[in-house]
Amino acid sequence: MTVRINLLPHREERRKRQRRHFGLLAVVALFAAGAAAGAVWLAIDQMIQAQNGRNAYLKKENANLEKEIAEIKKLQEDIRALLARKQVIETLQSDRSRSVQLLDQLVRQTPDGVYLRAIKQEGLRVNVLGFAQSNARVSTFMRNIQASPVIENPTLVEIKAATVNNRRVSDFNLNFVMKRPKTDEPPGKPAAIAAAKN
Repeated sequence: MTVRINLLPHREERRKRQRRHFGLLAVVALFAAGAAAGAVWLAIDQMIQAQNGRNAYLKKENANLEKEIAEIKKLQEDIRALLARKQVIETLQSDRSRSVQLLDQLVRQTPDGVYLRAIKQEGLRVNVLGFAQSNARVSTFMRNIQASPVIENPTLVEIKAATVNNRRVSDFNLNFVMKRPKTDEPPGKPAAIAAAKN
């Protein structure tokens, strides 16, 4: 006697179980993928927020530094202006006594027979117009200027014959330079400029 077993319901049941198992695995896989994606998104969002915070901090510090740089530039300009004023005051103070020294040296270095009729000073340069009894007296005057401790570099611009009070004289035009005292600092001294930059 043969026993007949119908396996169709059993196979159908197994297929249903496999479908349920596959569906469950798919749901678990989707849930795991969603959880992983959410975790990655949260991590990236936190990194973006942290970077935004750092960027905001850097912008704030940059703004503070720009303010400090502007203040430093303003202080440097103030220092340069003060140094320029100091230089002007020192120049004026040295020029105050320079005119007296010039007149004193002209009296000392002008030989007999030389008569000065005009003196013009522009800074350290001086122009003198005068009469001399002879050309030799003008040469002596120039040698005296060169030997002076205060004035130097005499340059004869012009000398010509003239008549004054029915006397024949030499009319001369002479330039020379006043020596700068060693205590004076010339304008734009490198140390002053370096101090202004620091």
